[in-house]
Amino acid sequence: MYPTHSGLLFVPLSFELPLAPQLKQVDVILHKATDEIISIDPSLDFTEGILFSKGMNELKRNIEDMPDCCVIDPLNNIYPLLDRYKIQQILCKLDGFNINAPCKLRAPNFLKVLLFEWTILAWGRLGSGDKLKSSTAPIEYPHRLCPHEVDKYDHPSLMDQLSEAKLSFPMIVKPQVACGVADAHNMALIFKTEDFKNLCVPLPAIVQEYVDHGSSLFKFYVLGERVFHTIKKSMPNADHLSSLSETSGSFPILFNSLKSLPVSQQGQTSAGLKDSKRSVDLELVNHAAKCLRKSLGLTIFGFDVVIQECSRDHVIVDLNYLPSFKEIPDSDAIPAFWDAIRNSYESRRATVARFT
Repeated sequence: MYPTHSGLLFVPLSFELPLAPQLKQVDVILHKATDEIISIDPSLDFTEGILFSKGMNELKRNIEDMPDCCVIDPLNNIYPLLDRYKIQQILCKLDGFNINAPCKLRAPNFLKVLLFEWTILAWGRLGSGDKLKSSTAPIEYPHRLCPHEVDKYDHPSLMDQLSEAKLSFPMIVKPQVACGVADAHNMALIFKTEDFKNLCVPLPAIVQEYVDHGSSLFKFYVLGERVFHTIKKSMPNADHLSSLSETSGSFPILFNSLKSLPVSQQGQTSAGLKDSKRSVDLELVNHAAKCLRKSLGLTIFGFDVVIQECSRDHVIVDLNYLPSFKEIPDSDAIPAFWDAIRNSYESRRATVARFT
């Protein structure tokens, strides 16, 4: 093994050997704990409901005994990104930040569906020039129902709840658990009320606004203070999806977001990838990345942005921890990666020094 140009030396940790002696030889622990999740119990708080592998549990115990150790990133900071409901709450807080920009940055409208509970979280929307008002405070409307009165998605008041959450067809339904379990990426696009009947997306779930975005997805990657982005072909607009579903005779459209995402075909992009580079407001999104990095307390994460046609709202539809950087040239990503690790370590060391 040889050190990098920045003086970093990467040493693999083995779960097959005692971890304590290995950890004494390192200054920073870089991990992707989400790959070590065995199961998640959604009925419990995520910090309590996650079952990690034996090796990851041992690493957690050792980290708890090493409070001065630099961990990229702390597990408690990662947990919110495992929960799509918490992700929505995080993104909603971005609705009101104010910079000089011609368009809005916002979270998608959504409705959280539990087994026997519907909860709406409605937020006011602000443009970049608007001021945050008291009316933008979150409003929750819990409707607890007896188990025998509810058949999962098929409840009589569902449409009223969706309307109150500012949702209209089509909608996308996602499991609340964002990763770490087999069905976390099994989703559905629904086009009418009947599509909720016998819907196989596991509960609890998030019913989310489907944003027409010209089939262009902007993937943003945050490495410390550096922000990169790439443009990918994405799902087509609602009219194309509706035609696809009608042609196949299949309602709703079921897919796995990692394997079978219904991406657009040639000629289905309205704005097109050619216009994408000039359509995204990088100043707006980079400011959002800075705010997210500070609020999440993460060194490495990613998020996806779509630009709503007509309104040009910049809608953040997903947040994820330690994404693949394969779309970013190594000449850019690797030095930024090294710098992010070193800066995180030096910041942690300075914090420890202040309190010792």
